[in-house]
Parts: sequence; C-alpha cells; structure tokens
Amino acid sequence: MEITQLEFFLRVVEEGSFSKAAERVYRTQPAVSLAIRRLEEEVGAPLLDRSQKTPALTDVGRVVHDYARRIVSLRDQAREAVAEVRALQRGRVRIGANESTSLYLLPDLILEFRERHPNVLVEVFRHASQQLPREVVERNLDFALMAFEPADGELESFPVLKDELVLIMSPSHRLAGRESVSIEELGAESFLAHNVRAASRMKVIETFAEHHTPLNIILELSTIETIKRFVQREVGIAIVPRMCVAEELERGALATAPVRGLRYERVLWATYPRGATLPHAAAAFLELLRRRSKATGGSL
Repeated sequence: MEITQLEFFLRVVEEGSFSKAAERVYRTQPAVSLAIRRLEEEVGAPLLDRSQKTPALTDVGRVVHDYARRIVSLRDQAREAVAEVRALQRGRVRIGANESTSLYLLPDLILEFRERHPNVLVEVFRHASQQLPREVVERNLDFALMAFEPADGELESFPVLKDELVLIMSPSHRLAGRESVSIEELGAESFLAHNVRAASRMKVIETFAEHHTPLNIILELSTIETIKRFVQREVGIAIVPRMCVAEELERGALATAPVRGLRYERVLWATYPRGATLPHAAAAFLELLRRRSKATGGSL
C-alpha cells in the first residue's frame, strides 16, 4: 500500500470523478484508475462502487477512506515538522558541560541562541569533565564544552575561548590591590580549593613545589560558587579560573592581584562526533560558538 495510491483514492472521492481527480494530481485518468485498482487488489475488496455516474464508497471503502485521510495527514505533518526543524522553528540541542562552564559561560550563549531560535529546546547536562567525551561518543549529547581537547579519534574539537587562573581574595584582605605578589608571599596564606582534581589544580601545586613554598589548603569545597562565598567571608584565599569570578571582580565583591611566576592559560573546547550529521539545532549552536570565538579572539 503506497501513499500515492491512498492520495489518488482520496482525490477521486473528493472530486467524485476519476478524470477530475487525475487533473488535480497531474496524472492521466488511466494512471489514477490503475493505482486504485492495485489498492483494491491489496485490500482484497472494492473500494468504490463504479456502477453509478459518480463513484460511491463501499463499506470497505469507507474504512479505508478514514485511514487514508489520517495517513496522508500524518505525511503532511511530518513534512511540515521536518521543514520547521530545518528552519530551526523547533528542535532540540543537548549540551554537556562541567560546573564552571554551565554556570559562567553558557547562560549568555543560551540567551543569544534563544533570541535567534526561541522555539528550540536547549538542554544542558552537567557532567564531570572526564566523563564528557564518552557521553558525546555514545550520542547522549550533541556536543560538549570542556577544558581539554580529547584525544579520541571519534571526536572532533575546536577552541572556544582562552581563560586564565587568578588569585582572589576579599577586598579587605592585606594583598588586595597589590600590583603583584610572589609565590613565596603566598606560603603564609590559607587557601580554599576545589575538590575536583583538574589540570589547573595540578599546575598550581607544581608551581608552589618549584618555588619550595608550602601550599596551605585548609578547606576543599565542591563548587566554585561556595569557594567564592567563603573567600568573601575571609575564610581564606583561592586560585580559580577568571571566567568564574569576572562578575565579582568587576563589581568589587572580590579582589585580585597578579601572582609572579604563576601563569596558566586553559582553553575551552567544543567537542562533537567526528563525521556525524549533527541535528540542525546543534549545528546552529556550534556555529554561534565559532562566531563568538572569532569575534573575541578566543578571549573572555
């Protein structure tokens, strides 16, 4: 049973004539008659009573007519839905990110994306950075944003932005406002740290070890948001990605000072399945990321 046969059948019923139906579907009358004959053969019963001047539905024909209308309507709805997806009038994009990217990078990007495509559903899934590549490979995510370029042949990546580590403290801290501080001076300070063993944390530990200076971590916390609040309460100081504290530094809720001898620049990457045909919404979001990176030179 072909949709074309059902469509021809519907047109004959609507027009009450094989010849008029043929004109409407841009076919010859014999072609329309043959299509309906084959449909009747497949059904196993006549669909139209041809003994009258105007073809009339048989009892089987009425049943098939009801289903034919629904099938053709679903076909038309599917075509419209596909057109809407292509035009980004609907659809979904699934993004994976760690805590800091979810909180400090994605909100502005999502707002910009939704201004252009308000009917597209954006889903953000928060995972540990090391888990993100596998989620993308297994197609649980359309793409992920992560602080390293995965060495997986099934994935492809491009840089989105560069970020750096900064020392933060309360505005009333003795180091606030200094032009710079040395690693050795920080040996007497109490530090708060993120309990995720990221590459940036290892860089800080290595740098202090190279300067033969103790890194006095007195408290490990699960989120950078919590670290910022504790720093503001003067529990200690911390070294965090600038992206995570840009707002607080701008309005003076936190202070910073350059650390001589400590420079760590991390790159955030957008990663997606290599060679895959991405959903239209995901492809559009990745293009937004590329444009944003190009416009800012990869900087915050």
